[in-house]
Amino acid sequence: MESTVSLPLHSSTLSRLVAHLRQDNGGPQDLAEAISHAVNSWINAREVRHLGADADSVRGYQWKSLFLPEGTVLRSWSYGEHNYARVEGDRIIHRGQAVSPNQFAQSFARTTRNAWTDLSIRRPGDERFYLASSLRREQARQAKLAAPAAPPDDMTKFVLALLAAKIPAPVVQLPPAPAPRNVPPGPGWNLPERRKFRFRIEDVAFE
Repeated sequence: MESTVSLPLHSSTLSRLVAHLRQDNGGPQDLAEAISHAVNSWINAREVRHLGADADSVRGYQWKSLFLPEGTVLRSWSYGEHNYARVEGDRIIHRGQAVSPNQFAQSFARTTRNAWTDLSIRRPGDERFYLASSLRREQARQAKLAAPAAPPDDMTKFVLALLAAKIPAPVVQLPPAPAPRNVPPGPGWNLPERRKFRFRIEDVAFE
């Protein structure tokens, strides 16, 4: 049996803990056990966040793409009150029984529920609860940002090669412009005897 010691605790913190234990069905109900569990969860959270921590030694529950480290609290809302479950080791425990997120979401519902949109999650180190679907979207966004860019396909490579070669645009050959019209008058046109019987438009207009 482990020995125990007495530690000073603010009365406001103790009141919050007692109120939490009254509505928390997934965690320890004994006051001393609850305090020990809270301290251990705090220590575990700091060890997980510490740089160089061995990822293989981190315990928790793998919910498809979302990992819930040990100490994570799951919360659902049903008929005016919250219900809680907790990740202990590599299992989710609710009322002393191991459950899946879907089983926990359905346990208080009369209709079918989607666990991703029904459950709220508070992991060790989180200041508040987050909707499970929001955590999954944020994780997918971070993974997409960290993923390397996909290599260009053949068509993209071809277009980039053309741009790099700086191929000049084809030159359009225009037809040659027509020569200016300058027809000299025929021989003898200015002779007096010719002008007597034949007139040009210019002569009529200006004489």
